Amino acid sequence: MIFAHGFGCDQTMWRHVAPAFESRFRTVLFDHVGAGDSDLSAYVPDKYKSLDGYADDLIELVRALGLTGAVFVGHSVSAMIGVLAVVKAPGLFSELVLVGPSPRYIDDGDYVGGFSAEQIEELLDFLAENPMGWSQAMGPAVMGNPARPELAEELTASFCRSDPMIARAFARATFTADNRDDLPRVATRTLILQCREDIIAPEAVGRYVHDQIPGSDFVLLSATGHCPHLSAPSEVIAAIDAFV
Repeated sequence: MIFAHGFGCDQTMWRHVAPAFESRFRTVLFDHVGAGDSDLSAYVPDKYKSLDGYADDLIELVRALGLTGAVFVGHSVSAMIGVLAVVKAPGLFSELVLVGPSPRYIDDGDYVGGFSAEQIEELLDFLAENPMGWSQAMGPAVMGNPARPELAEELTASFCRSDPMIARAFARATFTADNRDDLPRVATRTLILQCREDIIAPEAVGRYVHDQIPGSDFVLLSATGHCPHLSAPSEVIAAIDAFV
């Protein structure tokens, strides 16, 4: 079972979930290039200007480790990275678990992504101009759960540790991506875990992903915010366990 973290995070974000599966699965955690303890010298701007570069890394990692029939668990942007990986390499995984996925953050006609194009550009400009201020503002908003400020503090600190140049590029690749056409091409058994009151990936987005991926399962968690693996790990564990 391979766990992939979201934007501005690293593999430590899975510390409350991954151990629950260690007795049944070989668990693999990793940092995307530019995150956590990854080798920053491996960062090639042209490669990572879109999510395809990260999907190629994921495919390479799975093959290098000789994994077959693995379960992929991806949070936020890594959910779409996992989708891209199985479209590029069908059969790469036996199951996909997509936590808070969004194929497109920008509204488009009848499609509701949660943000206007102008809002996304403002968000990206804010990150470019003031990375620390962006982190301090976005951490609590993304995490939700205002009654548990320690969760927002952890996410904010994680955002602040990110290399500013890489974070700007990854943010643009994430928030301007449009992977809607990739969803119907997913032939892998898939579970979508959707949180309530998620400002990053609203419920309508999760249900759209469910409708577009053939035969997928959908679970609306009681958890709120965008990071249930931190705010409600037991609920995430139970949902994954019931699926796999």
